[in-house]
Amino acid sequence: MLRSTELERADGRPRFRVARNPDPESRLPYLIRLPIEGGLVLKARETWPRANRVFCSQDAIPWDESADLIDDVPVLLCRRRGAAIDLVLDRPSLSRSQFVFTVARGRPAIWWQTQKTAQAANPGARIPRGRAAAALTIAIDTREKYGWKFAGRPLAIERRALPAGDYAAIVDEGVVAVVERKTLENLATSLSDGGLAFQMQRLAEVARAAIVVEGDYPDLFRTQPGRGSWLADMLGRLAVRYPEVPVIFAGSRRFAEEWAYRFLEAAAADRVEST
Repeated sequence: MLRSTELERADGRPRFRVARNPDPESRLPYLIRLPIEGGLVLKARETWPRANRVFCSQDAIPWDESADLIDDVPVLLCRRRGAAIDLVLDRPSLSRSQFVFTVARGRPAIWWQTQKTAQAANPGARIPRGRAAAALTIAIDTREKYGWKFAGRPLAIERRALPAGDYAAIVDEGVVAVVERKTLENLATSLSDGGLAFQMQRLAEVARAAIVVEGDYPDLFRTQPGRGSWLADMLGRLAVRYPEVPVIFAGSRRFAEEWAYRFLEAAAADRVEST
């Protein structure tokens, strides 16, 4: 049998591997190795989430090179996204899945799922709303005037100088996500004078960032007569240059605040769930 290290050396690409768990007393009979964070090893109940989500566990166990290898596939993408890891394999079927790190009955748990098995499991019922709300603190930049107040929301608000954006989600005194608030007029002005490019540059340095506009995209064409198409062109170029900073046209001030709150809440929840 060709050992896994020999397979990786021959192919040269990161590999997804499944082997039999050498522990005969384990209720999780398979070992999975993900090519991330130096090689993340999980114990799993199945070799792939075909009909249902698959329960996995992480006990800091090493990968056993002498284990009976069942599957060995080149990886196109393996990336952690908050409390989840996306996995895309280089094969025609059974190629896309996700590992979700959460808590079940007070203990850490990992669910390995595909789109089909996630839909069958009703994931909307598992959103950790209470935990996210309890952990959420929003910092408002000291230069922000006449901004959102998030009235009636279960959160704490503080004022501080932010390196980027007008609002930030704070977890353990650290900034985990930021939002830049824009009126249509302010967006048009910052596009005209080039200021938006430098704002997006600073926003892109934060792990999660977005620009939220208190208006509709079609109205951008009417803010400066005769220059609407040029403004839209400039915005398109910046969107391509900084794809990690989405520009959200929320339609109104009310819904811009609504979108920002949910974005910051989700970012805080991801950080809490992943620690």
